[in-house]
Formats: sequence, C-alpha cells, structure tokens
Amino acid sequence: MNETRRALLAELMSGPVAGPELAERLEVSRAAIWKQVEALRDEGFGVESTDDGYVVATVPEFGAAAVEYGLGAPYTVEYHDTVGSTNDRGRELATAGERDVVVLADEQTGSRGRLRRAWSAPSGGVWLSVVFQPDCPPAHAPIYTLAAAVATARAAREAGVDASIKWPNDVIVSAANDGSSDPSDGVLVDADAPRGGRKLAGILTEMQGEADRVSWLLVGVGVNANVDADALPPGATSVRAEAGDVERRLFVQRLLEEFHDLRDAPEAVLDAWREHADTLGRRVRIETATETIEGEAVDVAFPGALVVRTDDGTRTVHAGDCEHLRPA
Repeated sequence: MNETRRALLAELMSGPVAGPELAERLEVSRAAIWKQVEALRDEGFGVESTDDGYVVATVPEFGAAAVEYGLGAPYTVEYHDTVGSTNDRGRELATAGERDVVVLADEQTGSRGRLRRAWSAPSGGVWLSVVFQPDCPPAHAPIYTLAAAVATARAAREAGVDASIKWPNDVIVSAANDGSSDPSDGVLVDADAPRGGRKLAGILTEMQGEADRVSWLLVGVGVNANVDADALPPGATSVRAEAGDVERRLFVQRLLEEFHDLRDAPEAVLDAWREHADTLGRRVRIETATETIEGEAVDVAFPGALVVRTDDGTRTVHAGDCEHLRPA
C-alpha cells in the first residue's frame, strides 16, 4: 500500500471526512483522493460517499490493507495469496534494508520449522514473518522467540482456544487443557496426540548480526487458523478445530500488537512466558546436539533458556528438542 493510501485510511478511521478536507490534510489534489478511494474499493474496502464525506463501511476479510487498517503497531504489511516461505521473503527484505515490515500470506508452499523440518501451511492459516532491528546483542535474540510465542498464545486465547506454550517455540493445546488425561485415570486420550499437546502454532527466528549488535531479526510465526483438521499432519490442531473460525484480520492485528508491546519491554517477556507456559512443572526430556537431559522443568532464564532440575543437579538448557513426559 502506498503512503497516500495508508494516510487516507488513517484519516477515515475517525469517521466521515469530506474530500476537500482530506485533500487539504494530505496535501494532495481532490483527484488524487478520488483515485485512492477507488483503489481502496478495488482492494475490497466498502468506502461510501455520504453527505458528511467518505466513510469506511466494510473492511476486507484479509490482506495487507485490511490488517494495516486499525493496526495498533507501526508495521507495514506485504501480503501474498501464495508464497514459498514468508521467512524467505522476509530475509530478502531484511537484506535490502527494510525494517518493521510484516510478510503475510494465505498459503505457503515451501514452509519449514526448526531444523528445516517440513511444516504444513495450507490456505486459511496465518503465516507471517516480522522483520525488525532490536537494540540488543545477538546473544539476547532468543527473547524475541519467547515474545512471539506469548503474543501468539494471547491472540489464540482471545479467539477462544486454551493455548499454552511448549518450550522452546511451539504454541499448543495440551491434554491438560482439553479435559483428557492418562488412561489410568479412567479417561481415554487421543492416541494420535503427541506428548506435549496438539501443535497449534510454531515460531522460527532467524538473525544477522555482528559481535555487539543485531543487524536484523526475522521472527516467523505459523498458526493453523481456519484450517480443517484433516488438512493438518497428525498431532496438530487448528483454531477452527478448537473454537471455530476466527476473523484472521483481527487475529493478526492482536498478535502483532502484543508482539510489539513485548518487543519494546523485553524485561517483561519472561514473566509473560511463565504465565502461559505448559512446560514448567512437567517432566521433560531434551535432546541437545550433544546429550539427552531429563528432569523437571522448573523455570525459564534470560534470554530464553529452560532450567531443568535433574537427578544430578540443576541444568540450564539453551537449545534442544523438548518432549513432555508423563509423571513418573
């Protein structure tokens, strides 16, 4: 969306505004205002001409302009109906010097998760990547993965899903949240549900930096939003399956607003993560690059390490694959 159109939408948010007044405020011609109004209509906005001026009556369901309209965070949105990977596109924009931009797609055809694992990203989901430059050294970058997990969990909860966070980068609906339990308790569990819950969303963070500063950070978030359960791999779930369809425009806005607030207050991220964590208090098995660590997850430490109490003492784990285990 060009700057004039973006400024026009911002003016129309407060209510009807006459064409001559819009032209004066934006310092453009009345013909330019008319042209941008027509462009908004072509993008799906219901812009009506009333006696009091132009007014936005309806907003499109999804897309760049739809998300930017009313967004309470300073991001520019680039939208694609289909893209290979929002992270790949985000990396291109980051390398070109773009910052505070969100790449958003309805569908991804070449998405991936941690360790380059395949990730199903069909139409109807929320697939996005945020490109920005935090004022921190590279060692602190993991805090933004935690921030994105909190923002995603909060948006999912507002949509009616009892979402929680599995360390290090998954948002899940756990067995504890959906009322199921171990068969020994007399209640059947979903045999296909993985230990650690059904995966609702995943986060993949990439970075480029120097020794003392981050040049750019890319946080990719993939949410199974309005996706049928049979379109997902085993062990996954969606907002649709848990709570019905969500208005994706509003979901993305809430996610981005929450993330931006946490991005500006990294000192608050750990407490927010603890509040939404499913991993803390559980027995876990973590596979790192060099060893297997098993014990009780007792805390999270800056900038995102998991603190595990083992038989041999307390360990602080900075990276690894985490599995939730049944109580001993």
